[in-house]
Amino acid sequence: MRQVLLILTIAALTGCGVETATTAATGAAIKKQEIEQGRKTQDEARRRIEQATQRMEQRTQQAGDAASP
Repeated sequence: MRQVLLILTIAALTGCGVETATTAATGAAIKKQEIEQGRKTQDEARRRIEQATQRMEQRTQQAGDAASP
């Protein structure tokens, strides 16, 4: 009886460890996806800002050219 109880206790504790490891791995995968999505969003924002800056510089240059006789 004692051995059966010991085996059941070990099995239960092992199961908890596996579940914890699986949960941690899933959490890490989700965080990785969030980080990758954040980088994509940041890159897209940077690209849009650069485009807007270029358009402003072009307009400024065109206005300067139009003002020069």
